[in-house]
Amino acid sequence: MLVDSHCHLDLIDPTLERVDALLAQAAQVGVGHFLCVSVSLGNAPVVRELAARYAQVSASVGVHPNHVGDDEPDVARLARLAGDPLIVAVGETGLDYHYGAEHVALQQARLRTHVRAAREVGKPLIVHMREATDDTLRILAEERAQEVGGVMHCFTEDWPTAQRALELGFHISFSGIVTFKTAEPIREAARQVPAERLLVETDAPYLAPVPHRGKQNVPAYVRQVADCVAALRGVEPPALDAQVSRNFFELFPLARNDQSALRAASR
Repeated sequence: MLVDSHCHLDLIDPTLERVDALLAQAAQVGVGHFLCVSVSLGNAPVVRELAARYAQVSASVGVHPNHVGDDEPDVARLARLAGDPLIVAVGETGLDYHYGAEHVALQQARLRTHVRAAREVGKPLIVHMREATDDTLRILAEERAQEVGGVMHCFTEDWPTAQRALELGFHISFSGIVTFKTAEPIREAARQVPAERLLVETDAPYLAPVPHRGKQNVPAYVRQVADCVAALRGVEPPALDAQVSRNFFELFPLARNDQSALRAASR
């Protein structure tokens, strides 16, 4: 079985008919579990409902660094939401400076809030890091994020940066970007990350891998991501699938590892 460790099912299409189809499509290529990630407190209930409905879907709660709205969390509120047994992780959180410095202070304060809430409930973090490497890793260290660990999702940095994240106890997750032949620093990181700290994801509906680049991404396409990473590492795809799935369930122990859902969906 293969796991899509980061996707946004509700942002593809929240209707149950469409979600059913997405999960069935993924099951046909051996993808049996999905972490549906919250990007705001507004969409967190929808994400949780998908986890409640589907045994093969897990959920997180958090506010994406680029989200600007009136639902800013404090530690107590975020910890209360994250304490739900259906919530396996805190995030998506992190820092993203790509669009400028206007909200840098807000993002940094929000990241600290997420780390503190994660430590309070004892659940791992899902961290987004874009053009903010030093600040992200510094704040994670200052807030003792290593006490709960987590994943650097959609990793787009080089191997030395991956090493810094690994030293903080984080896993490294590769998205469709790793299939781009121009992304050699990312591909080198994918070769070097220790097997027991490796994950793969789609980030669907974003960042579709080759040969689907430019199209809407879907969870089934994590197959192309995993096959690419397997080739880069010189291992057989079934071995890579088993390793990253084992890593996922060890990192997120509250996720339900029920392969009967995969068998039912693939019929």
